[in-house]
Formats: sequence, structure tokens, C-alpha cells
Amino acid sequence: MSEAKIIGSATASNKGGIYETNLLAGGVQLIADEPKEMGGNEMGPAPADYLCMALASCKAITIRMYVNRKGWNVDTINVKANFVKGDDLPSGTNTFFCEVQVEGELTEEQRQRIMHVAKICPVDRLLQKQSDVETVMK
Repeated sequence: MSEAKIIGSATASNKGGIYETNLLAGGVQLIADEPKEMGGNEMGPAPADYLCMALASCKAITIRMYVNRKGWNVDTINVKANFVKGDDLPSGTNTFFCEVQVEGELTEEQRQRIMHVAKICPVDRLLQKQSDVETVMK
């Protein structure tokens, strides 16, 4: 890997517990697994769920940063992200469907601005671009 700035990092360790995989990111331990219908034990979210969590949390955090900077009265920000594989859509394109709910005293213009900000959060922008995955054996 070159001298590029790393903006995210995680490790995964599967020690034979079928699909249950221990994750470590930012000093926080999590578990990934698959649902029972996929042969897992549902010990944690599936990898695709973690993708949805990354997108939903990035949108919520980006909106919170923006409204705080603007001094807007926002109580709660809820973001739901669903992922559908392209094989299941007429477009053939993998698609994330996101819903944003913001509770607070906002004008329609402020709500429109929040939607614009939600659509340009860093993870959204990352998912919009083609990415490469380089994998090596150590």
C-alpha cells in the first residue's frame, strides 16, 4: 500500500464458529454473522447490514454536523438504509434506498437543504464512485 491516508480500518477474525466473525474497528469489538436462512447463527449483523449502518450513520452524523453549525433546532435525526442487489431490480444496479427523518422546528427550505447534505455525506459519495479492492495473502 502506498503512503495514502487511511480513513477507515477494520480487522475480521473467524475462528471456526461457522460464519460468526469477530470484528475490531477503532478499538471497538463487534460481531458479524449471517442469518439462519444463510447458514449462520444470527450472532450479529450480516456484512451487508454493516454497509447499511455505515451509510445511515454517515448521513445522520453529517446532518447533525450541518444543523449544529447552522444553529438549527433539530431534536432527532433518523436514517434508514436498505440495500437491494441489482439482480433483484429492473435496473440491474445495486441500490441503497435511504429514508431520512428529521424532528425539529424547520422550514421547508431548511428541510430541502438537509436532504441535499444527506445526499453528499462521505460514505454516500464513496458508494457512488467505482472502487478497487486489493487483496493479498500474508
